[in-house]
Amino acid sequence: MSAEALRALQHRLAEFAAERDWQQFHSPKNLAMALSVEAAELVEEFQWLTEEQSRQLDAERAERVRLELADVFIYLLRIADTLGVDLLRAADDKILLNERKYPAERVRGDSRKYTDYD
Repeated sequence: MSAEALRALQHRLAEFAAERDWQQFHSPKNLAMALSVEAAELVEEFQWLTEEQSRQLDAERAERVRLELADVFIYLLRIADTLGVDLLRAADDKILLNERKYPAERVRGDSRKYTDYD
């Protein structure tokens, strides 16, 4: 997604909230809580599935997952917009940080957290 497309989507979401006078409810705290609820709803779609089942979703479940992912994305965008966070820059910065924490030659095939290494 381009930076322009991301900004356009954030603007559309802000307008959606403003038209309904919902921005009064869209504090960072409330948006973070809503994001957490939506992430839990996404997790619920995978609860009790085997690893293989989670990779081979039937059409009905795949559509529910798609819409839950959209909810998570929407709330993430709203929080970022509310706080003035450039998500693309933040993601790039985080990837660079993770590259330093988890050098490929050291962690390849190992799922431990970086604090668990010698």
